[in-house]
Amino acid sequence: MSSTPQPQEIQAIFNRIAPVYNQFNDWLSLGLHRVWKQMTVCWSEPPMGGTCLDVCCGSGDLTRLLAQAVGPNGRVYGLDFSTELLAIANTMTQQRVQPLPITWVEGDALQLPFADHTFDAATMGYGLRNVVDIPGSLSELYRVLKPGAKVAILDFHRPSDPIMQTFQQWYLDTLVVPTAARLGMREEYAYIAPSLERFPAGPDQVRLAQQAGFCHGVHYAIAGGMMGILVATKPKPTDTL
Repeated sequence: MSSTPQPQEIQAIFNRIAPVYNQFNDWLSLGLHRVWKQMTVCWSEPPMGGTCLDVCCGSGDLTRLLAQAVGPNGRVYGLDFSTELLAIANTMTQQRVQPLPITWVEGDALQLPFADHTFDAATMGYGLRNVVDIPGSLSELYRVLKPGAKVAILDFHRPSDPIMQTFQQWYLDTLVVPTAARLGMREEYAYIAPSLERFPAGPDQVRLAQQAGFCHGVHYAIAGGMMGILVATKPKPTDTL
């Protein structure tokens, strides 16, 4: 893979890891990713009966949480460019006893197939780090949100603390990549470290969100700075007066 992956390379990675994606996420985070996703949905403030979007939805964890939050009269769209992950997301949702108001969409985070001012809230989990144009992705999220709506974006980060940086690198080199290699997925998970090096730090993400038009941007560092959630609000017309 090239030093800066192309969209088709990233898409191929996620299609290949789809069969082990959920199992590996549970193992990587000791199950804590479920708590972080609950926090992400909470901070996006999805209204009961609202219409919400989960970009880079993967196997649909955040999408299903959004659907539970908006209730049976709401509508949630889960978008991803991985056909294999969308198939898993759909299967997991169909296995539920209670149906959820979800529509799965195969699409590009840089060209969202939705009209302007459509959504009451949006989430994105482990996706912003993998898009090839972060400002473009933030601009698309801004475009499709209604004025006053919030987006909450969860992702891995390179911690600012040198001790935590050392721990994170040890964890990736000693545990994550070797385990992935035993599953035949070494290349697919070895890309995490270089992707972290390219990923903007929390304050830079806030700045990029503001440049895209968002106001009230806040970045919450969690898990010792190895994870973070960016929360940004699309201003109402009165906010710009």
